[in-house]
Amino acid sequence: MILTELSPVPVTSLPVAEFREHLRLGTGFEDDAVQDTVLEASLRAALAAIEAKTGKVLLERAFLWKLTAWRGFQREELPVAPVSTLTSAKIIESDGSETPLPATSYVLEEDAIHPTFAARGFGLPTVPVAGSVEIEFVAGYANDWTSLPADLAQAVMILSAEFHEHRHDHGSKDAFPTRVLQLIAPYRPVRLFGRRR
Repeated sequence: MILTELSPVPVTSLPVAEFREHLRLGTGFEDDAVQDTVLEASLRAALAAIEAKTGKVLLERAFLWKLTAWRGFQREELPVAPVSTLTSAKIIESDGSETPLPATSYVLEEDAIHPTFAARGFGLPTVPVAGSVEIEFVAGYANDWTSLPADLAQAVMILSAEFHEHRHDHGSKDAFPTRVLQLIAPYRPVRLFGRRR
């Protein structure tokens, strides 16, 4: 299974100005642009870390998911949530030729925790030997920073500040701050009977 981000978060969607205020940094200096690059890097690192910890996509963007076999017969759980749109799906033969799947043959079963790609008919199509299936979809809680749930936005700010403060450390601080863990707790997967739920 390979998950690829097709459209990274544009810099215009990142709250660089808000983060500057959060850190109480001054403005109007000649090196503001240089500092903004550092702030952007801290924000991107915090977003990536929180998304990895929760399995949730914060800011909306497109993804490509490639897999070589289905785990289920009728439906396949998507690797991240929440998913708003299934853009396309296709079967890739071993020789590289592609067969698009008709949009009428599959459906998105929306779920805040476990969205699934499901067959409309008898079952999911057969994945050829040495072949694969590719599914493109759009995932994310919000398409801009102001629409992001407040607890997730605050978690990003706190973790970004942590990354900014320790940006010259090399692996000396690797634990999530307790406040961040508390804020993202409702979004983290829960394990029941040895299975992620």
